[in-house]
Amino acid sequence: MRITPMFLALVFAGAGLSSGPAPAQTGTAQEAQAAQPAQRRAATVLQQAAQFEHQVTGVTVSERGRIFVNFPRWTEDAPVSVAEVMKDGSLRPYPNDQWNAWRNVRRDELDPSDHWVCVQSVVADGRGSVWVVDPAAPAVDGLVPGGPKLVRIDLATDRVAQVIRFGQDVAIPGSYLNDVRFSRDGRYAYLTDAGQRGALVVVDLASGKARRVLDGHPSTQPEKGVVVRTDGKPLRYPDGRPVLFAADSIALSSDGAWLYWKALTGTTLYRIRTAALARGLAGEDVASQVQPYGKVGPTDGLWIDRRTGTGGDTLYLTSIEDNAVKARDLGQGPGGGLRTVVQDPRLRWPDTFSQGPDGSLYVTTSRIQDSAFFNRDAPLALPTQLWRLRRPGD
Repeated sequence: MRITPMFLALVFAGAGLSSGPAPAQTGTAQEAQAAQPAQRRAATVLQQAAQFEHQVTGVTVSERGRIFVNFPRWTEDAPVSVAEVMKDGSLRPYPNDQWNAWRNVRRDELDPSDHWVCVQSVVADGRGSVWVVDPAAPAVDGLVPGGPKLVRIDLATDRVAQVIRFGQDVAIPGSYLNDVRFSRDGRYAYLTDAGQRGALVVVDLASGKARRVLDGHPSTQPEKGVVVRTDGKPLRYPDGRPVLFAADSIALSSDGAWLYWKALTGTTLYRIRTAALARGLAGEDVASQVQPYGKVGPTDGLWIDRRTGTGGDTLYLTSIEDNAVKARDLGQGPGGGLRTVVQDPRLRWPDTFSQGPDGSLYVTTSRIQDSAFFNRDAPLALPTQLWRLRRPGD
């Protein structure tokens, strides 16, 4: 669980600090780079920021550069659910040990409403808070009653400031709340439900009221005929079942006008105007506002670059089949093509993005295809990584 010295040097440099001069590259290293151009070119873009002893999914970087990660309870009873990555590489349970005290073996002793049960995502809102999405479904095998919630932590005090608990009308049986984005005015949260019946969830953050939209709509369901492949072969459970994950990836346009999402088991990107969600439209009225926005392949994470230029937003995608991060210029319309930002065998199931205050992108690798879900010989505690993508021109 150590941050590499190279990463610390980059972070300090981005903050206007210095950790000392980097060592000069030797002639031998230069020759090795020339001998392995493809791999080395990838390495100059992709830098390991941290490594973990457990399976990570979410990452977020606050406006002041603090890094937070989370570890869901999928194949192990993880000892920490949400943590801050400290400068020395250690993990600090966040916001404290009490919230991280839940264990599956102690589920009858603890209140799931004020403990992390099975956290899937952490997102800094740029307004001084980190939000935590807890679907409360360990091993993705049924909800812990009273556990599904969206929690806001005040970064100034490191204390929980708001808990929005989801009832069975929102976190329905078979639900697995996945990721979240926030409206530019801070009034609404938009979540994906990747569970047995996909949907989007719209939350009024002032009142705490939440509602499911596009519940069972084709845009939020696994696409028929799509087979997720990793390592060149279909990804299947040991009993032969295919992977069927519903609405998973989510992103908000830089102006806050459009919400984008897609099913993990799917290739089609969809979008809707956030104004339609804010108006409280329901049923067919919401469905009529959904726009298909081109094909992008199976993905897990989406991110829209905050450094938007005059040509429109750049959408980054985790290409789980290619061990790659790809990008697409949304201003080109539904027919816009994908370009590969970085492809590297170490990007085993690139999962979730965040962006640092200096514009650098971060991405976790959750190694889902290597987990005990799909490999009976896999360790329950799966080592994973956090990576930094160097900005073009750095």
